[in-house]
Amino acid sequence: MAEERLQKIMARADIGSRRACEAIIEQGRVKVNGKLVTLGDKADPEKDTITVDEQRIRVDMFTKRYIVFNKPKNVLSTNKKPEGDDRDAVRDLIPIEGHFFTIGRLDAESEGLMVLTNDGDLTHKLSHPSFEHTKTYKVTVYGQPDTETLERWEAGLWLDGTRTAPCYVRVMEQNPQTTTLRVVMIEGRKRQIRRIAAMLGHPVRRLVRTHIGQLGLGTLKKGAYYELEDEEVQAMKIPAEEVKYMRRKNRRPRPPRDNAQSASQNRNSNKGPRTPRKPTNKSQGVRRAKKRPERS
Repeated sequence: MAEERLQKIMARADIGSRRACEAIIEQGRVKVNGKLVTLGDKADPEKDTITVDEQRIRVDMFTKRYIVFNKPKNVLSTNKKPEGDDRDAVRDLIPIEGHFFTIGRLDAESEGLMVLTNDGDLTHKLSHPSFEHTKTYKVTVYGQPDTETLERWEAGLWLDGTRTAPCYVRVMEQNPQTTTLRVVMIEGRKRQIRRIAAMLGHPVRRLVRTHIGQLGLGTLKKGAYYELEDEEVQAMKIPAEEVKYMRRKNRRPRPPRDNAQSASQNRNSNKGPRTPRKPTNKSQGVRRAKKRPERS
């Protein structure tokens, strides 16, 4: 086996997240073949003896697990609840031993698909926007966003000093009070959808994650979970078809921040609403999760 960075090997051996493993290395707690290592050093887990706090780690004994969960509203994604918060956390509802990473956290008010795994490497690949992996949401917002508003959303808006990555937004259905959207994204900043929808004047009423890659909720009931089979793990690794649209969008020049602000001011002075996009329920390249018996 080729040499790998130590934090990657440690994460795969269930020592902690990559960031946590980097901190452990910096604290001088990791040795390779008896020699203290520094951040950036590499090792071959098949040939080298790697120890943390003088205890050897065994990557070969590590079994990767993937747990799919349909998170209900008002359940916390965090592993450790804030002091004084009596709401359930995800791990309270999934009584499985071991350290698990979350592929795609959801805020307490949001619902839908989450995957817990002890595979730190896959967690990184499915979470970092540079890998262009997709997560899909069914988002109900107040009002009826027009075509120009949806195009702004797709092109990216400024949050915390940087522009959000291009995404895919389509109308699924509308009524006089609300609009339901299909939103496909390759990044997931904290409360990103809620913040952008509010910036555009259409606050979120309900937010449900329906897919990670091409793995869907299927018939999995709220609060239920099960362990994924290999075929379903592979489906999770395949991005939604809409990623091709986002790549094309990303190649197009986008206006600088000042121009975007000017466009916003001009929009506010426009007369009358624009024609909304035609509703569609189109959903391509989707693999549904298999039905499983409920577990508690």
